[in-house]
Amino acid sequence: MVRCGAAVLRKYSNFIDDLRVYVRGGTGGMGYPNLGGEGGRGGDVWFVARERTTLKSIREKYPQKRFVAGTGANSSVKALKGEKGKDCEVHVPLGISVVDDDGKQIGELNAAGERFLAARGGLGGSLATNFLPCKGQRRTVHLDLKLIADVGLVGFPNAGKSSLLSKISHAKPEIANYAFTTIQPELGKIMYADYKQISVADLPGLIEGAHANKGMGHKFLKHVERTKQLLLVVDISGFQLSMKTQFRTAFETILLLTKELELYKEELVTKPALLAINKMDLPCAKDNLDELMTQLENPQDFFHLLEEEMIPENTLEFREVIPVSTYTGEGIEELKTCLRKSIDEQAEQVNEEYRKKKLLLLQTSTEEQMNRS
Repeated sequence: MVRCGAAVLRKYSNFIDDLRVYVRGGTGGMGYPNLGGEGGRGGDVWFVARERTTLKSIREKYPQKRFVAGTGANSSVKALKGEKGKDCEVHVPLGISVVDDDGKQIGELNAAGERFLAARGGLGGSLATNFLPCKGQRRTVHLDLKLIADVGLVGFPNAGKSSLLSKISHAKPEIANYAFTTIQPELGKIMYADYKQISVADLPGLIEGAHANKGMGHKFLKHVERTKQLLLVVDISGFQLSMKTQFRTAFETILLLTKELELYKEELVTKPALLAINKMDLPCAKDNLDELMTQLENPQDFFHLLEEEMIPENTLEFREVIPVSTYTGEGIEELKTCLRKSIDEQAEQVNEEYRKKKLLLLQTSTEEQMNRS
């Protein structure tokens, strides 16, 4: 049986993955009726993606969470065309979705330097407006962060994800013998001899019903969306959250994890996936592994042993299954090699698809030119 104290859960507030902010474009400048002068347009509010930025730092720097652009300059005898108001730029982390108060996504920022116009400035006064300026756009939006990583660690509490991340990368996540050790996402990087780096995200542990927002629920699952690949981490001896919940074998754990991903967003189970079988240093681990490998070869043959609601529509196809022990170090180097190979193969596949698409566009363009001539 495992317990999670209230003091541990409170620490989740140290990590922020959603921030509600108010944005307002600047008001335009006054027109000049006598000479037909036009006031300057109000400034715009922009969200700009920048590395090494966090939502927590935004909240600390701007506790009011209000961003207002400058007012446009009035038209005058010296300057009939007023200058535009000063833009307001807000630096946000990579992986931000901009969501309005109705829950509709209106923008996305995934790469450094990408920009999103959050609030447009108002027009300056002119003949069309009787020389009166217009107010800027104003609204409240949510900055919703979804971590971008090459690999996302997926597993039930106490599966050893934090220990595994500390073994394969330079990250130093909190590690302890209770269920919810990971109460906020942790990012680490695997460094290879040729200077290749792979980013790995250790995400809060799932529980049954996470798709319905139980436990960490959507706070965890939304971060899986932008990882390129999944690494399921499973305790070879099985898992039981508490005395009130049912014990699950390693095979059942894999199916439950798959089911939770599938129910949250079906396309998650189409991501490339690897499986790390942890705690191979425990007694009977070898026998349990042999049984699990037999079950994984033909999982449908064992579905009759499970409750119907546990069975996913589609089972994950694992590129590799690697037995490991974070206690003894068994399998750690093999796992790092497998992750590197899988990421490289995926990158090559993406490049090949891109080349084919460009070639097809080139051929289509050539054919169109020949038909016109």
